[in-house]
Amino acid sequence: MNRYRLSPLAVLAAAALTTVAAPALAADVTLTLEGVQARGGRLLVGLQTRDQFLKQEGAYGEIIADPAAGTRTVVFRDVAPGDYSLSVLHDADGDGQMKMNGVMPAEGWTMLNAETLRAAPRFDQVDFTAPAAGAVSLKASMIYPAR
Repeated sequence: MNRYRLSPLAVLAAAALTTVAAPALAADVTLTLEGVQARGGRLLVGLQTRDQFLKQEGAYGEIIADPAAGTRTVVFRDVAPGDYSLSVLHDADGDGQMKMNGVMPAEGWTMLNAETLRAAPRFDQVDFTAPAAGAVSLKASMIYPAR
């Protein structure tokens, strides 16, 4: 049996070539968020996996402080492949919690397909798939309670 001894440099070079040749396993997800109102506070924008859905945690997140009215764009870079939900809360009072008025949100919010929801959402109603490579473009409109 012949044994070969590889130098550390050869091992590093082989590892580098393997890394270069491997396909990218991440996508950029761009969200166009329409109908943002200037209500102070901050926009909490997050992507959640099925296990994180409707919980305080998220896989990816962005915060937009004191958002101006209009359309905002958020880009999540290098999102791992998989299924995610999108959730946005306009946390006007800055407490990190969605205020409720009975069963209805008392602060601005949205999810994918929010306009079609008639009850608490299920993950499969509001999810999207991030591919192993490429880009995803999402669009959502904010929903605000009357003042």
